[in-house]
Formats: sequence, structure tokens, C-alpha cells
Amino acid sequence: MRIDFLTRASWLNEKRVTDYARIFVCLYAVAAVIYLALSPALIDPEGKPVGTDFMDVWAAGKLALAGEPAAAYDYARHYEVQRAALPFADNAQPPYFGWHYPPLFLLVAAPLALLPYGIALAVWMGATLPAYLAMVRAMLPHRRWLLFALAFPAVFVNFGHGQNGFLTAGLLGGGLLLLERRPVLAGLCFGLLAYKPQFGLLLPLVLLAGRHWRAFIAAAGATVLASLISYVAFGVETWRAFFSSLRLTRTFVLEQGPTGWEKIQSVFSAVRMLGGGIETAYAVHGVVAALVTLAVVWVWYRPVPMPLKAAALATAATLTTPYVLDYDLILLAIPIALLAFDGVRTDFLSGEKIILFAAWLLPIFSRTIGAFGVPIGPVVLLLLFVAILQRAVAASGVENPLAIREWRPTG
Repeated sequence: MRIDFLTRASWLNEKRVTDYARIFVCLYAVAAVIYLALSPALIDPEGKPVGTDFMDVWAAGKLALAGEPAAAYDYARHYEVQRAALPFADNAQPPYFGWHYPPLFLLVAAPLALLPYGIALAVWMGATLPAYLAMVRAMLPHRRWLLFALAFPAVFVNFGHGQNGFLTAGLLGGGLLLLERRPVLAGLCFGLLAYKPQFGLLLPLVLLAGRHWRAFIAAAGATVLASLISYVAFGVETWRAFFSSLRLTRTFVLEQGPTGWEKIQSVFSAVRMLGGGIETAYAVHGVVAALVTLAVVWVWYRPVPMPLKAAALATAATLTTPYVLDYDLILLAIPIALLAFDGVRTDFLSGEKIILFAAWLLPIFSRTIGAFGVPIGPVVLLLLFVAILQRAVAASGVENPLAIREWRPTG
């Protein structure tokens, strides 16, 4: 009975999932109202700006508008702009939010910085959320798709940090939806993902493995074009400053973990959290990343249905990079939506429902559980990836009633 509770999870039915979703959305709304009420002048009770991580984007954009785009990679100068953004007390020391993006993202940051901080944050969230929602709508043709999309805890985490998860998920998910029907447009989406390159590293490999030549060329072209535009707009010194900043980003932000190991959901962070040294963390993470890469390339090379390829790629993207935070887990909306829909349409494999449920809850509980020294994030991600591989193996070249026969994205 206890084994069936996890392996079959018959208790996790559509009605219960719907009820959970409604509860979560209500809790998010209440939490948001209370948080904003306690944050006069957009400064929260802990002295942080509302939207926290958006501050680095807005401040970098301000520097670009002032003719100092390279200064976005100068921690001291960048911090000066952040301190002046909101009416912090004279003796207050708000936390610093570093800018680690390539210069092409300044093409987005600069227009946003034309607006006051609070309005720019609202515009940023309002402009990127539809990209995520459109992606979920196409992947999850269910009458309650909007409820499920908004209830996903990663949405709340992304809103709380003013982060770019909606854009990342929209670009990757949108590219996967368009890949077979409009490969050039798909490649454009993939190419623009270069603003956050750690989540696009697998794309060249899988596009080549899947023989998606047009998408591959379009993605490469879009990346080069966006980089050239940023080069013309912001100059060679900005690119030099970016490349010079990479060493500090690696040695301090990643290896020393000032962000907090409980916030980073990678295998690298898990080893560091458990007391492993930097070399050990890199070695363990490297082995896992290599195995995941080989597996996802195999999935894309084999005649596996596109939804499983998409699910495998999105999950692998979170496993191969050593720097993936809880708000980045919004990418899990892709495999969760695809596997959940197919499981309802056909049948769930043993243990699949509980793994999907754990992945759904992961963004909001990973940080809390990690604070107790338990790196739950990579464990759940690996379980999800194995579940996807299980379906992919069954669907690869053999008749399988559980395989997705044809993918017809809605919209």
C-alpha cells in the first residue's frame, strides 16, 4: 500500500491537482499583497529592493544610457547606480546585485532604464509573462491551462526576484514548439537565448543530432547578429569588460557561493553544500553533465517523438550548467506540461506522477530544504530526467502504446 502511494499515486488525480493549484494561486496573491504593503518606496523589510534581481538589469541599463555600458561590469560603479535607484536611508547598505550577462542583454536593459525603477519592473514582468503563458498554452491543451500555468511555484519565485525566467522559458519552449513547422523562426528563438548562454549550450548539439540544419543556421545567425548589434551600440570595451568579468564571476559568484548554496540547484552546488572542495564539485558535476549530454543527444538522434525530445532538452539544460537558481526552474514547466498531458491522455508509468509532483513543488521548497543542508534540487531534476528517458527508450524504434504519436501544438 505504501509503495503504491508513491508508484501509482492514485490520490494525485485531476481534482486534487486543480484544488492545489487554486490554493497556491490564492496564497501567492495574499503573499504579494502583504509583501508590497510592507515595502514602502519599493524597499522591503529586509532593506532589499522589490524585484531584487531586476535591480542589476535596471542599473546596467542606466549606465548604458549614460554612455558607460562597460561600467555595468564594474561592481563599484554598478553599485553606485543601484544605491541611487531608490530612497534608501543614508546609512543603509542594500545588497549588491551583480550584472553577469553578455552585452547583448543591454539591448533590453537600456530601454527599460528609461523608466523609473518600479514602472520598469512592472513593464518587464508584464512583457515577459505572456511569453511563458503562450508556451504553456500550446503545450498543455487543457481547459484549466491558465490556472496550472500561474500556479506553478516557479512563477511566484520569478515574480519575487524580478527575474528573466519567463523570457528564458518562452524562448526555449517557443523554439521547441516551432522547430518542426517553422525552423527558421525556431532558430531565432534559440539564438536570442544567448542572453543567458548557460541554458543554450546543448542546443547546437541536439540540433545537429536531430538534423535540424535550418534551425541550427538560423540560431547561429541570430546569435551573431545580436552580438554585432550590441558591439556597434556599446563598443568593444563593453565586450572586453564582459570577458574580463568572467573570471571573477566563476571564482567568486559560482565557486565561493555568496548567493547561497541552497539557492543554486546544480550538482556542483550540492557537492559544495555537502562539504566537497571546488575540484571535487567540478569533477562530480562534470561526470553528471557529460552523461546527461550524451543521453539527450541520443534522444534527439533517435526517432523519438518531439515532445519527449523537448522535455529531455529542457530538463538537461538545468542539469548541465553549474549555475542554475530556483527561479530558473521555470524551465521545468516544459517537461511537466508535456509529460502530465501525455500521462493523462494515455497512462502514467510507475513513479511518474510523484516525480512530476515533486518537480512542480521544487522551485518553492528547494531553498528551504537546502537551508537545512539537504540539496534536494539536483536529485529531483535527475529523477525527472530518468523518467523522461524511460519514455524515450520505450518510444525509440519500437511500438509503444505510451509513446506520443504526433505533436500538434495548439495556437
